[in-house]
Amino acid sequence: MTPPRIVVAGLGDSGVLTAIALRGNGDVVGITAKPEFVSGQELGLRLARPEAWARDYRIAYSRFRGLDHARIVHGSATAVDTRARTVRVTRGDGILTVEPYDVLVVATGVTNGFWRHPALQDTEAVDADLNGAHQRIEEATRVVIIGGGAAALSSAAQVAERWPTKQVDVYFPGERALPHHHHRVWQQVRARLDGLGVGLQPGHRAVLPPENADAEAGQLTGAPVTWSTGQPPTTADVVLWAIGRVTPNTAWLPDEMLDARGFVSVRSTLQVNGHDAVFAVGDVAATDPLRTSARNRGHALVARNIRAHLAGAPLRDYRPPSHRWGSVLGPQRDGLVVFAPTGHGVRVPARANDVLLQRLITRQGIYGGVRGLSSAAGRVGRRWGFR
Repeated sequence: MTPPRIVVAGLGDSGVLTAIALRGNGDVVGITAKPEFVSGQELGLRLARPEAWARDYRIAYSRFRGLDHARIVHGSATAVDTRARTVRVTRGDGILTVEPYDVLVVATGVTNGFWRHPALQDTEAVDADLNGAHQRIEEATRVVIIGGGAAALSSAAQVAERWPTKQVDVYFPGERALPHHHHRVWQQVRARLDGLGVGLQPGHRAVLPPENADAEAGQLTGAPVTWSTGQPPTTADVVLWAIGRVTPNTAWLPDEMLDARGFVSVRSTLQVNGHDAVFAVGDVAATDPLRTSARNRGHALVARNIRAHLAGAPLRDYRPPSHRWGSVLGPQRDGLVVFAPTGHGVRVPARANDVLLQRLITRQGIYGGVRGLSSAAGRVGRRWGFR
């Protein structure tokens, strides 16, 4: 009997985990616009310490033991034919190919600033993205960050810790930041930011530039920021917009699969409405207002439900959490604080985070094993902090 072919479109955070979870369940094909795994996590660490970020969040696909069963296609998904069950792909060399599927997983994520975008890139382009943003921050005397979510606050904390002499300010519209987290989380994060000398500026709602507003709000800029809340304009050497404005990477999908905002419309089983053989997971899937399947083992449920779908068995429902949880500020030099849904934080010392969480739990457990580098590749990898 011919094994089912499962195509995973998008090999970012959710896509890689889904492809790994599907090993042994058919012929898995992963479509990726990047030449290697480039995570969208930990923006602050990426900006302040790109070599440390790359060690855990930029990994060659060939190093994942859990992807040994998968065929990786470097290209962009450009269309899907649900009748013929095929995905059209434009490869990095410009050649058009067609990938047939029995089950399709949409995990193409969202565009969220300069750090998360669907552009088809080679290794040199990824290098340029990392180096350019880091150097821009490094050369600045004052850094202003717009936004009150985890990306904004982690960026502030990481930049302030890396360069203590820089003036770093965070502007957000409400009385408190992290409005979707438990109030205890904000209390602890605020204390940490105060200790790092970060200026917290509540009650500021930014006015996006009228032209190219979406592009402007996704870049590092030097333009003054104006406020609809009446404060005078703010200037800085670098302004980082981290306001949570995202655009789903779904231009390649038919409108019938999308909701009014362009996200993939899914049922509680993470199947796309009207298409039993198509699933969606991660930030692209409209599971709930915060699209939490990206952070709550949505990949495991998708893999489980695909197996059930192929076997004709009942599928299970995704249940979003009531509060966001996990790390907010990311790994700092003295460790990592992980918050429970109740808002209580647990500090993991830096060494334990590196050895226990990253090497053992993440690489060996969640990712199913990550190979080390060869001696030749190691010389390149050590430049970025790979191990």
